[in-house]
Amino acid sequence: MTGLAILEPQQIDNPAALIDPAALSAAMHAAADANPPPAPAFRAALLQHLKDTLKQGRIEAERRLSADGRGTQCAINLAYAMDEILCALYGFSRSRMFPALSPSASDRIAMVAVGGYGRGTLAPGSDVDLLFLIPYKQTPWCESVIEFMLYALWDTRLKVGHSVRSIDESIRLARSDGTIMTATLEARFICGDEALFNDLTTRFRKEIVATSAKAFVAEKMAERSNRHRKAGESRYLVEPDVKDGKGGLRDLHTLFWIAKFLYAADTPDELAQKGCFSREELGVFKKCEDFLWAVRCHLHFISGRAENRLSFDRQSELAERLGYTAHGGLKHVERFMKHYFLVAKDVGDLTRILSASLEAKEMKEARPLRDFIGRIRGKSATGHKDFRRDGERINIANERVFAEDPVNLIRLFVLADELGVEIHPDALKRVRRSLSLVRTIAAEPQANALFLKLLTASHDPETALRQMNEAGVLGRFIPDFGKIVALMQFNMYHHYTVDEHLIRAVGILRDIEKGALSGDHPLSTNIFPTLTSRRALYVAVLLHDIAKGRPEDHSIAGEAVAKALCPRLGLDEAEIETVAWLIRHHLVMSETAQMRDLNDFKTILDFAGLVQSPERLKLLLILTVADIRAVGPGVWNGWKGQLLRTLYFEAEPVLSGGHTGVSRKERVAGAQAQFFARFAGWDEPTRKAYAARHYDAYWLGASLDKQLGHEQLMRRAREEELAVATAIETDTFTAITELTIYTPDHPRLLALITGACAAAGANIMGAQIFTTVDGMALDTILIRREFTDAHDERRRAERVADLIGKALRGELRLRDAVSKIPKIQGRLKAFTVAPRVIIDNDGSNTFTVVEVNGLDRIGLLYELTEALSGLNLNIASAHITTFGEKAVDVFYVTDLTGGKITAEERRRRIVERLTSVLTPAADAETV
Repeated sequence: MTGLAILEPQQIDNPAALIDPAALSAAMHAAADANPPPAPAFRAALLQHLKDTLKQGRIEAERRLSADGRGTQCAINLAYAMDEILCALYGFSRSRMFPALSPSASDRIAMVAVGGYGRGTLAPGSDVDLLFLIPYKQTPWCESVIEFMLYALWDTRLKVGHSVRSIDESIRLARSDGTIMTATLEARFICGDEALFNDLTTRFRKEIVATSAKAFVAEKMAERSNRHRKAGESRYLVEPDVKDGKGGLRDLHTLFWIAKFLYAADTPDELAQKGCFSREELGVFKKCEDFLWAVRCHLHFISGRAENRLSFDRQSELAERLGYTAHGGLKHVERFMKHYFLVAKDVGDLTRILSASLEAKEMKEARPLRDFIGRIRGKSATGHKDFRRDGERINIANERVFAEDPVNLIRLFVLADELGVEIHPDALKRVRRSLSLVRTIAAEPQANALFLKLLTASHDPETALRQMNEAGVLGRFIPDFGKIVALMQFNMYHHYTVDEHLIRAVGILRDIEKGALSGDHPLSTNIFPTLTSRRALYVAVLLHDIAKGRPEDHSIAGEAVAKALCPRLGLDEAEIETVAWLIRHHLVMSETAQMRDLNDFKTILDFAGLVQSPERLKLLLILTVADIRAVGPGVWNGWKGQLLRTLYFEAEPVLSGGHTGVSRKERVAGAQAQFFARFAGWDEPTRKAYAARHYDAYWLGASLDKQLGHEQLMRRAREEELAVATAIETDTFTAITELTIYTPDHPRLLALITGACAAAGANIMGAQIFTTVDGMALDTILIRREFTDAHDERRRAERVADLIGKALRGELRLRDAVSKIPKIQGRLKAFTVAPRVIIDNDGSNTFTVVEVNGLDRIGLLYELTEALSGLNLNIASAHITTFGEKAVDVFYVTDLTGGKITAEERRRRIVERLTSVLTPAADAETV
């Protein structure tokens, strides 16, 4: 019972060309002849020969991989080369270093590959896991040989994991330790005493495999779930772990471990022979394995180490190595990653198929009894003749249900949701084999009505849609959705593929409607029951990014998709118009709230003029919340929520003809009442004085928690007579640290604060700026978290705060400090953002609005504010946002006389100066 058995030469493409083991053996003997051991010169020569041979093998393996793209073959080649090196080293140590003149029965060693190496595959940077198998206790001869080999391997910088055990020890430990059991399951003979190895495999099969199958399967599935939680639950994370992530190589290995345990299969082909997979499914298994191995091997070759995460800064080079090119609006890296996610999806399908095979072998305890109990309780009914309950799952009644009525391909998912049960793997397997029928029901009214019901009236539309998507039904039923399946956007903002983002957004929408997110989204939760276009909202949320990946603007293209699709789904004309409008403008509310001055009434009028009705305002707010929340963990925060609520409440009276449930004055009074409720001991004059210190924008734009924190900061500054007072708040979940600065306001304040952050190496993600009536500034700067440990991050934030204080007191030369910072750091090097400067005199009645778009970097905001100051512009307000690697900074400015910037020549100089900041290279282009 071996992994891939002993690797035979015919399995390798011309193995002699990979390395020359005979030449290595001859070189080691020649080194010993020239400088008899243990001379240092011998040791140096031996190590050099081993290193040269390893390097030669890896270079040749990489060359072949680049030439033919065969990933699995590359991993086999590397394992074969390692086998040959180990055999040569073992032969040399036994014949030359420690010849056994009269060996006893105990002077025997079997060198065995275990773990991943035991499967007969090896990545360039992977550990080499070895078991030195001995008959009984270790003898001096065995100890000498093993020690010599290990030190030689370690000195070549190989990562060698090893154990020395007898057969009895190996069996005993495998019985008590799941990791050792798995390693032994994949044990593969390399060289030495093969009879010893055969004894181990015979006993392992008889004493372990025959008695521990159920426990092993349960342990491996639990281990898989834990691994997914650590690496990221979704297989659609845009920086996946190719080894341990969901849908990665480890999932395929887990399938193979289980299959080997249960079916005694040593190769994937044997799995098909024994009925675990069909021949088609076997082909999918091999293609998935080959692709994932190619990616992993290339990743190791590029990084020069065991790097398994497909980080942004590696994806482009991998795409080039694998031969992907830009096409159809997609970058080469986006096409590569789409292929990756489709492979990850196929790996998930294979997992479900194996689960079905396990159930066929009665792996579930007491399954017949459980099904019998379910039937006598009446739980086997599904409400439809073509489906039946199979335990806690829904299954097909027979293999003809989809061929006889293709609408069942939609009905299956509707019934699963209604019954609150999972879909049986056998049913999903039949679905996949019937996908060609989906297009025949695309125009079928009953099928579309069922789908609309699933989307808008089901218990858990997110789960149902994800199941439909992974089964391949959703992309065929809505072909435009099929185009964005597994599509990633090569940026640092979106955490998931487009299809996963849309499905998650629908799930968040359902949670808002159920009230499950009322703490984070009180306004959205409260207005949801008042909607008259509920169905249109669900459809718009599902489709809002459906045109991503096309050359044209995805909002405009998505509007056209919706107009073509919605009649088929059964929406009326008013609903179709609403869906199309929401998709066309789904980014407007987020951009306005985060990138415009909400205290400028022109902003509110322009926004309201676009929205035009209170119903659209409600729909757009809820869609915006769901969209932002579905981007990824930590993207949503309370600050964004406060901005959206402020925009909503400012626009509502305009859209209602001046009539609104809560006026601006009442909202300010309500915010003040909430605040003062926390200070019951304050007398009326104190309350009035404090309320008067802040403008209305403060009471409407800062959350209650922030207001309370500001009061503490202001009180401390007063009591301790501080010219600069700072407060720090860290948040592990959002990976953001907030620095609040309370100090006298002046024109260059923002530049000094951002410069100090840059000097401290802090990357600014956003800012919220307030000024009090008496001329004090309350500025909150959001910086990207650097340390996972809260204490370390707080200490780092305190250093940033200290530098801010020094900058404001004139104790720090900011230009010198900032000039030393590398322009582009870390993962940002993988991205380009076209620099863009927009000067708008129509967005405000009082100010010129300057919008700057470019690649984010530490120090960017400081350089922009300094440039504006150097251009003799006063910054009235600044709105700082980042979308992953893209910085979008908006400044409301005037000239020194308080007027707008109208002269064409001066506008041109502003654009040139700010563009030079965005493109610091000498050849920066003017936009």
